[in-house]
Amino acid sequence: MTDESDSAESGSAKPGSEEPASSVDDDRTVIAGRNFEQEYRIDASEAGEFLIALGEGLRDGGELRIETDEWELPFAFGEPVELEVDYEGVGEPELEIEVTLPGRTDQTAPDVR
Repeated sequence: MTDESDSAESGSAKPGSEEPASSVDDDRTVIAGRNFEQEYRIDASEAGEFLIALGEGLRDGGELRIETDEWELPFAFGEPVELEVDYEGVGEPELEIEVTLPGRTDQTAPDVR
């Protein structure tokens, strides 16, 4: 599972900004304006803590931030959120849960007259 599904934490970057990756005051790189993917192999307990933080961020508002010591990824998400459950029961059973968050736009529809 990749960490594209975000964790809610605070930071100093502007969520949803279109500026390229840059360094913040604490030397972390802000991931914005480019593609990024990072995969982790962690124990179930740590994955559970990440998913709880993600769920709380989804429940509480439209902005998430994933952070490590090296980088941070701010993300303003929109609706609808896509949730996919994929179970493979043949051979070595595997359950994959994927959450896709669309980016939020600040654009409004034009006026109709």
